[in-house]
Order: sequence, then C-alpha cells, then structure tokens
Amino acid sequence: MDKSGANKAGVDLVNFNLNLFFIVSCILLSIKIRQIKYLNNIVEQDHRHIKKITKPMMGFKSFQSAEATIAGIELHHMLRKSQHQQSQFKAIHEQFYSLAA
Repeated sequence: MDKSGANKAGVDLVNFNLNLFFIVSCILLSIKIRQIKYLNNIVEQDHRHIKKITKPMMGFKSFQSAEATIAGIELHHMLRKSQHQQSQFKAIHEQFYSLAA
C-alpha cells in the first residue's frame, strides 16, 4: 500500500480485531503492511486498459452490465498477458471461449 494514513488506520483496526480473535481462539492471524510510496502506481497502471476502454462508454446503466463488461475486459487482458494456467497450449480466442462458456 502507499503512504495513505487512512489505509494504515483501517489495517491497524483489522489487526486489533484479529488480536482479540487470537485471545479467544489461539489462532494467530495478522496483516503485514508494506508502505512503499510508489507501489500503488503499479496497481493503478494495471487498470489503465480498463479505464481506456470504459471512458468513451460514458458510464453504465446498471451494476450488472458494468460487472459483466469489466470482467470480460479483464479476462481478455489476462489472456493477452499469458496469465492463465496452461496458456501456452491454446490461442487467446480458444482460452476466452473456454472460460466464457
């Protein structure tokens, strides 16, 4: 996460609740924070292709149509970047149709 204080406060609250859970159940869980100033830019750059495609659409009429459209865009982008298991054995369109069906 970047240097956002609000995000850190939220994660600290979750860790506090997880520590209370540890007292009750004896299961130790916690979230470790890596605050690096420019790390968030990497995540934002990965969503650049979605912004580029959806901006000319002028928004969506319903949440369901937005969800389906963005899921399709993400799927196509992941396939193009070979981020799918066994992606070297199939062409992009074959992977897309097998996952979309």
